[in-house]
Amino acid sequence: MDKLRITGGQRLSGEITVSGAKNAALPILCASLLSADAVTLANVPSLRDIDTTLKLLGQLGVRADRGRNTVTLQADQISSLEAPYELVKTMRASILVLGPLLARFGEARVSLPGGCAIGQRPVDQHIKGLEAMGAEIQIEHGFVIAKASRLKGAIIRTDMVTVTGTENLMMAAALADGETVIENAAREPEIIDLAELLIAMGANISGHGTDRIVIQGVERLHGAEHTIMPDRIETGTFLCAVAATGGDLMLRNTSHHTLGATLDKLREAGLHIEVGDDWIRGTMQGRPKATSFRTSEYPGFPTDMQAQLMALNTLADGTAFIVETIFENRFMHVQELIRLGAQIDIDGNTAVVTGVERLLGARVMATDLRASASLVIAGLAAEGSTEIERIYHLDRGYDRMESKLQAVGAQIERISKDNA
Repeated sequence: MDKLRITGGQRLSGEITVSGAKNAALPILCASLLSADAVTLANVPSLRDIDTTLKLLGQLGVRADRGRNTVTLQADQISSLEAPYELVKTMRASILVLGPLLARFGEARVSLPGGCAIGQRPVDQHIKGLEAMGAEIQIEHGFVIAKASRLKGAIIRTDMVTVTGTENLMMAAALADGETVIENAAREPEIIDLAELLIAMGANISGHGTDRIVIQGVERLHGAEHTIMPDRIETGTFLCAVAATGGDLMLRNTSHHTLGATLDKLREAGLHIEVGDDWIRGTMQGRPKATSFRTSEYPGFPTDMQAQLMALNTLADGTAFIVETIFENRFMHVQELIRLGAQIDIDGNTAVVTGVERLLGARVMATDLRASASLVIAGLAAEGSTEIERIYHLDRGYDRMESKLQAVGAQIERISKDNA
């Protein structure tokens, strides 16, 4: 099992090219199930979650021709309508095959995802929406078993804002009979990216990017080509890293339009930010300022950036109050940051972070994807050596992070435990 070893205290300087967005790529890969024609995708990141999704699609019968950052998928010979627990348990986004399979083939058998380290992510809103469209759904032996001769358009009002729920229902509605309206829909940029692919495949969708999405179902969808949007969370993570360590970092192949709340908070922390059409430059001099925030659905501050900005706040001048409203267990990185010398107190869903002048390297353990990124940021800023174990979490969502950081001056290396 690999781990990272970081010798902290190095300023970052240079350029990083941001990879395609994991959270856009996963539903878009699953959307290939909606057509028998080829779907060609560019800017696909090289991630563990992408590998898992392609393995799942392959088990269903989808053929994948993978190049460097490209994938061509063809679902004309589907041989199975079952997503087994062995694959679903490693990645909750596997539930995104449910809507496409049911819409195109009239049935699906998808394992329930099971537990999640950062909190509950129930699929009840997915099921509620599909049932409103006429599906008959049973939960038996740990599987969601869904059937429908053809889904019917419906008005769906979700009880909560759910990104994967919105994506699943939008894909299902694309092939339904009649008009579907999703109210209280998620507004994330990744929803827009999925909608743009579906429209390129022949879907009739409007309102994506708002809380009311309207889909006019069509008989069939055809193939298309699409470029995955840049990863806004990877962009924000690297900006937090330069804010914590100091330096001058140019990020290419990214978009400031999807990062409003994150950029606002980083500017508040003292990071000087310049933006262009496809680049963001972050320059940091001196100690960061404490920055309080509250996570919320887009366009609010993203929960996927909470741990990274907390890491920055551990070194800031002052005290920051961080309120997590999305996932109830998303403070598991706190104890690991404390091992590095951070001063953090937890009161319910609020973390009180009192900045210290320095962190000291130590052995720490990643508990989830974004927690691992926060430990990298803290390790880059800490004095001495930091070792981060269980970095398979990091590989789920960051494409060659250590290589990108090495190129801009970080002393970071991936090592095997056998050679530690």
